[in-house]
Parts: sequence; structure tokens; C-alpha cells
Amino acid sequence: MTTLRYEVVDVFTDRPFTGNPLAVVYGADELAGEQMHAIAREFNLSETIFPLPPTTPGATYRARIFTPGAEIPFAGHPSVGAAVTLHRAGWFPAGTVVQECGAGLLPIAVESTGSATLTGGTPTVGPELDPAPLLAAVGLGPDDFVGPPPRVAGCGLDNVFLSVTPSAVGRAACDPGALRAAGFDKIEVFAWDAATAVAHARMFAPALGVPEDPATGSAALGLGVWLVASGLVPGDGTSAYRVLQGAEIHRPSTLDCTVTAAGGAATSVTVSGHVVPVSAGEIAVPPFVG
Repeated sequence: MTTLRYEVVDVFTDRPFTGNPLAVVYGADELAGEQMHAIAREFNLSETIFPLPPTTPGATYRARIFTPGAEIPFAGHPSVGAAVTLHRAGWFPAGTVVQECGAGLLPIAVESTGSATLTGGTPTVGPELDPAPLLAAVGLGPDDFVGPPPRVAGCGLDNVFLSVTPSAVGRAACDPGALRAAGFDKIEVFAWDAATAVAHARMFAPALGVPEDPATGSAALGLGVWLVASGLVPGDGTSAYRVLQGAEIHRPSTLDCTVTAAGGAATSVTVSGHVVPVSAGEIAVPPFVG
């Protein structure tokens, strides 16, 4: 039986069995996408990442990322987790590396202490949205909404952001059908504390096979874009903020971020976190079905 080596690490935490678990699978150069997806379904984590040889000049390595439900072009916790794990495995020294993925070439600054800082792709933000169908999709009502209005935002992977009261975050419960009827496959529900620049967030992505994500780096990046567009952080200069996520599902996570803006629009966003190794082993290669 042919096998591949893998590691499981916990991302956006400094303690094992917290944060967001990630499977890093080595040696998948010859596998088809269907085989990679089968492995991701077997792990059944929010994401599984396959580091591969780069195909673009300037890239350190290429990454393919799968949820149990689909391949996605980019995600934050696999990007941070893989960069630190590959450094520990001897692929490259500490410093800035470049990950090739569906969102383009993304720089990741890797520290020898077991943490990394990812710079997201080009910031994008959509128009203001009606909060009513989004509130209904997560089991909340008008009194739970605090604004500013929801928007879609992202830095390589878009999310819709819904700002609610602190007490509403813990009560949120996603209805996949209602979310789909509202026109979205994932949603970040959060409460923003302007005094501390901290967001208490929950991320639901049922259509991707992730009922609730413990820590979502792509959403943490998009939140920075939303904060600038909504006027909650300065429209010029660099602002730091923190996202706390995952406590409701017993996986507390901390994502430290910065957003740089000019002229009232985000121009660059980063997310940083620590990565803890948890397990390693071998997994069988699924049969190819053409």
C-alpha cells in the first residue's frame, strides 16, 4: 500500500488541542485533485493543505487547499500553519517565503519561534447589504444587530461580515438553508470592541463542509477591510486589531492582525499566529477514479 507522510498542527494558538487543526500532507505531487479531496474528507478538518513544487518564478512552494466540501483558492490558517510546519521540516530557513496558491503569490514571514505573519492578497469590499436575511440565517433578530451594515470583503477569499451585540455572538446558530437563500455559503458573525480593538467572532461555512470554523485567517484579513470601509479604524495609516474565535466549540484561537489604509480604503492586511505540532504519521493514497 502506498502512503504519504502527514503532520497535524494546531494554528493560531500556543497550546496543543486548541486553535484550528490543520493536516499538512507531503509528497502529493502526482495525486489528482480528486485524491487530495478524498484525503481531506478523511481528515475531516476545516482544511487540509498539500505543499507542492512551485510553478511560478519567485514562489517558494505551491499550495493546494481543500475543505471537506471543496477545493478553495486560499485560506489563512493553512497558509500560516504550512509555512511554519515546512520551516520546521527543513524546507527553508526562517524569513520571508512566498506561497503560490489560487489567490496569487502571498508573502509569509516565518519566525524561528513557531509563528508566522501572512500578508493577504488584494483587498476587495462590496456594497452595503440588508442585515435582515443574514440575521435570520444565524438565528438572530433585529435587536441583535449593531451595524455598520454587512458587506462582503476579503483579501483572496471573500466573506460576508455581520456585526452584532456581544451577547448575540454566543447565541448565533447557522441555518445552512437560510444562509444559502440569503445568497451566501459562509458568514462571519462578530462583536467589535472599539476600546480594545478586539473582535469576538464566529465563522460558519456549512456549504464547504465546515459547520463552524475554530479560527479563520482569511476572514480575519477580510475583517480589516470591512473595518476600514465601515469607518471603525482610520482610513489612513496602519491599525492593529485582534480576533478571538473558537471558544464556543472548545478551540479558543487568537489571530493578531494589522490593516494598512490610504484614502479611506484598505491597501494591505496581515494576520499572525503561532503553530503547535500535535501528531504525525502516514495516510494511504486513495485510488484514482478517472
